[in-house]
Amino acid sequence: MITVTPGMRRLCASVLGMEAIVVGLFAPVAINVQKIEPAVALTVGLGLAVLCVLVVGMLKRPFAYIAGSVIQVLAIVSGFMVSTMFFLGGIFAALWITAIFVARRVEGVTSR
Repeated sequence: MITVTPGMRRLCASVLGMEAIVVGLFAPVAINVQKIEPAVALTVGLGLAVLCVLVVGMLKRPFAYIAGSVIQVLAIVSGFMVSTMFFLGGIFAALWITAIFVARRVEGVTSR
């Protein structure tokens, strides 16, 4: 079971907030550069952005961290539509994992 700490919530909210902007900008790139159908690109890009924002609001609950991890996988998978998303999704996944572990480590040290 994941123990949610205030620092972990702040760091993970920051990662998801930045990621919402990046995946929201996925749609215009997919439409204009990759010539993806607008309906598909908007569904994927804005859908992921909305999911990021929704999960930020749920970060007090442990299941939100699982949902956030699924978002990281979906961001990487969106690289099949816009290849740059493989790289950007990987960066955000690394930031997500780092946010969880660094916050747990720092707050574990300060609680002693």
